[in-house]
Amino acid sequence: MIEGAFQLIREKGHEYLTARNLAAFLGCSTQPVMYQFPNLDTLRDLTYQKADAFHSDFILAGGDLLEMGLRYIRFAEEEPQLFRFLFQSGRFAGSCMEDLIRSPETAGVLAAVSEAEDLTTEAAAAFFEPLAAVVHGYASLIANNAMKYDPENIRKALITIAEGLEKGWDENDETL
Repeated sequence: MIEGAFQLIREKGHEYLTARNLAAFLGCSTQPVMYQFPNLDTLRDLTYQKADAFHSDFILAGGDLLEMGLRYIRFAEEEPQLFRFLFQSGRFAGSCMEDLIRSPETAGVLAAVSEAEDLTTEAAAAFFEPLAAVVHGYASLIANNAMKYDPENIRKALITIAEGLEKGWDENDETL
């Protein structure tokens, strides 16, 4: 059922996940869905975990920080429904940027940044925060059809931004 919920969200969007819609998608009655998940919040949480793992695998296949950022944006282009489910369904309502960067969902990416840039975890978080905001902004605009996906121009912009951050980097206190 979790796989079915994942595929349903992937095709139709997170708003479409109801017991009735999932049952129709799976070709069964609502009884098995409601038996396994009397509270759809549990199904939604488990499906979120599956979608998050899928997203993380997609991003971490990028190698260096630039490629991870570009893959994050490309994910929004290729999987807009999953992107909206992960980042625009209210799951992080009330969180600040530091909460998001320190969340378990971001741990793998932050570890990769720390290793790739040879930084402490704190320094990696400080370096990553402004880049994450820009990359997420691009991805959100693209996932919501507010901006055309232009990988070459996005690559150039991210390189320019990263170079500017590196120039402002103060290695003595590891802050920007």
